[in-house]
Amino acid sequence: MSNSAATTPQRPLRVAIVGAGPAGVYAADILTKSNEVKGGDVEVSIDLFEAYPAPYGLIRYGVAPDHPRIKGIVNALHKVLDRGDIRFLGNVTYGRDLSLHDFRAFYDAVIFSTGAIKDADLNIPGVELEGSFGGADFVSWYDGHPDVPRDWPLDAKEIAVIGNGNVALDVARMLVKHPEELLVTEIPDNVYAGLKKSPVTDVHVFGRRGPAQVKFTPLELRELSHCKDVDIVLYPEDFEFDEASDEAIKSNNQIKTMVNTMTNWLVEEHAESEQPSSRRLHLHFLHSPVEILDSPETPGKVSGIKFERMQLDGTGNVKGTGEFIEYPVQSVYRAIGYHGSPLEELEYDARRGVIPNDGGRVLGADGEPVPGIYATGWIKRGPVGLIGHTKGDALETIGFLLEDRLNLPPAENPDPQAIIDLLEERGIEYTTWEGWNRLDAHEAALGAAWNSGQGSEGDGVVRERIKVVPREEMIRISRG
Repeated sequence: MSNSAATTPQRPLRVAIVGAGPAGVYAADILTKSNEVKGGDVEVSIDLFEAYPAPYGLIRYGVAPDHPRIKGIVNALHKVLDRGDIRFLGNVTYGRDLSLHDFRAFYDAVIFSTGAIKDADLNIPGVELEGSFGGADFVSWYDGHPDVPRDWPLDAKEIAVIGNGNVALDVARMLVKHPEELLVTEIPDNVYAGLKKSPVTDVHVFGRRGPAQVKFTPLELRELSHCKDVDIVLYPEDFEFDEASDEAIKSNNQIKTMVNTMTNWLVEEHAESEQPSSRRLHLHFLHSPVEILDSPETPGKVSGIKFERMQLDGTGNVKGTGEFIEYPVQSVYRAIGYHGSPLEELEYDARRGVIPNDGGRVLGADGEPVPGIYATGWIKRGPVGLIGHTKGDALETIGFLLEDRLNLPPAENPDPQAIIDLLEERGIEYTTWEGWNRLDAHEAALGAAWNSGQGSEGDGVVRERIKVVPREEMIRISRG
C-alpha cells in the first residue's frame, strides 16, 4: 500500500518511538538529521513515548549514579529533546495504555527501543534463597526506579557478586563504597539512608574466566580505586594467562591496560596493609558458580556460595578442574547480564531476549518483515555493548525505515493532536518535555535546599540535585 501522504507535501511522515532512553533519542535524532529530511525529500513528525514520567531510560535508571560520564550523556540527550522538533510523552506504557492497534492508527511507522531491564537467569541450586538478588533489581533500587520498593535488605557483612562486566562492578562498588561519597551524586535520600545502615565489610566479585577475559572497561576498573577507606584485594593464583590471553594483551590496548592495572594492584596491596581499610573489595577470577548455600542455622537464607575452580584452555575459554571452594557470604548478587522482555502483539525470541528483526525491521511469525514496525537498541540486538553502540543500531534501523517510506501503511489519523486527545480521553496522566524541565528544576532545588542547611552529614559536600522516586510525585510535579 502506497503512503502518498508520506511522499508529498500533504503532511509529514508520522513516527512513534517507544522508549526514551539513549536508543530511542538517538533514533529520533538520526531521523531528523538524515539526508532525506535535510534535503526536503521527506518531512517527519516524531513522538517519543516513555513508560516512566521522566526521559533518559538506562541513563536515569540503569547506570550507577557516581559515573563521571553520566552527566555528559544526559547533557547530549537533553540538547536533542530540547530542540523542540521531537515531542516527548512520558508515563505512557505500551501494552497497557496504548496498543499496537492504537499506534498503527496514529503513526505511519513505530520504532521499539524498550531496552532490557531484567536479570539474565542463573540456573544453579539456591538461587531462590533469601539474600539472593538480581543485580538489575539492585540497580533499579539505588537509581530510584519508581516501580521498585523503597527499601532494600542490606544486612550482610560479606557479599558475593557474580559477573565480570560493568554492571557487576557497579553493583560491587555501590555495595562497598561509603555512602557519604555518594552525596555529590543525585542519589535519592532513601537509598542514602539504606546504604548508611549497611554493616558490609567485604564484597567479593567472581568471574568465570581470567583477568585478560573480563568484560568491564578501564574506566570501571579505575573507579574502584577511587573508593575511600576500601582496600582492593586480589589473589596470585587467579592470575593465569594462556596463549590467547597473551595474544589479547599484546594486541588490545584496553586489555593490556586492565591487566597491567590489576597486576600492579596485586604487587602493591601488601605494601598498603599496614593501615587496613574498614572495607575490602575482592576480585576473583577463574571461579564458576555451582551452588548458593542454604544456612543450617536459619534455613531458607544464604550462608555461602560454592564455586568450581576453572583453568584456561589455551583459547581464552575455561574448563573445570574438579576443585571446589566455598566462601561464607550472607548475600549473593547475580550480575551476569540483562535480558529483554516480550512486548504485546510482537514476536519474541525468549532465548536472546529480543524482538526478532532483520537489521531493525521487525519480523512476524512467518519470518517476514511487519510493515511499519521497527526495533533499535538492546531489544533489537540484545544487551551487549556500551551506550554509544546504540547509535550504530539506530543508524541501521532509520536507514531501513527511510528506504521503506514509500510503502508504509498510512496512519488513519495522522493529526498530532489526535494521540493527545486519545490519552486524555483514557485518563492517562502523560508527562511532557516541559514537565520534565519542571521535575528537573525541582530535583535541583532539593539539592540546593539540602546544601543550605537541611543536610548536616555531608561535611561540606555540595549536592547538585536529589532524585525524586515516587511515580505519583514525579507526575504531580511534571504536570504542574
